[in-house]
Amino acid sequence: MAPHMSDSPDTPAVHLRKIRSFVKRPGRLTAAQRRAMSDLLPRYGVMADAAAPLDLDALFGRSAPRVLDIGFGDGEAVVTCAANYGDIDYLGVEVHEPGIGHLLLLLEKANLANVRVIARDAADVVRELGDGSVDAVNLFFPDPWPKKRHHKRRLVQPAFVAELARVLKPGGLLHVATDWSDYAEHSHAVLSADARFAAVKDDDDLCHNPLAFRPPTKFERRGRRLGHDVVDFFYRKTGAAFGVG
Repeated sequence: MAPHMSDSPDTPAVHLRKIRSFVKRPGRLTAAQRRAMSDLLPRYGVMADAAAPLDLDALFGRSAPRVLDIGFGDGEAVVTCAANYGDIDYLGVEVHEPGIGHLLLLLEKANLANVRVIARDAADVVRELGDGSVDAVNLFFPDPWPKKRHHKRRLVQPAFVAELARVLKPGGLLHVATDWSDYAEHSHAVLSADARFAAVKDDDDLCHNPLAFRPPTKFERRGRRLGHDVVDFFYRKTGAAFGVG
């Protein structure tokens, strides 16, 4: 007698665990940062809707060159950029609340209107951006995940790079800075394998391009104290040259 369906063993559910490029480290929010998260994040923060691409013109209230700043840390670099180049909009993405709170306080103090903040995983955020919606992507001092068994957690991976190519305009810049030589080699290998990116070998066209500007960061200073060499490198999305005069 054939068994009834209910007699068959249940098929175990398959749970696919997402590999994250970050670990939410415990960090104590100061009273000021806690106030910023509750009072200022609604003002500067972005609530994304995965059903539709983010409308950046509506978000910033204008059409302007756009920079996607991934993993802005304590926010000092993105605030410095935004204060120096008011005609450029900066979309900052970070997951660590103390850093987000610190950035929000800096934005309030500087009274800047050209920065918006997304407190979520960058891998998810990039998928919600429209094609050709940003002029540059900054990836400054990402977690290097130095142990070989953790390399799969590195943010610069072929799938993520493909998404960056999609959201960048033709000729748009990808700017990576790191103080880990192994991470630089890894990033170069991944980017060089993607035909949609070309390494920028001549820095002359970047010297006066505000999209290529990077102020010093806390992570850079820490790396230098440890004796690490800091490396900045640029890749341009293949297509017509693009820049801000």
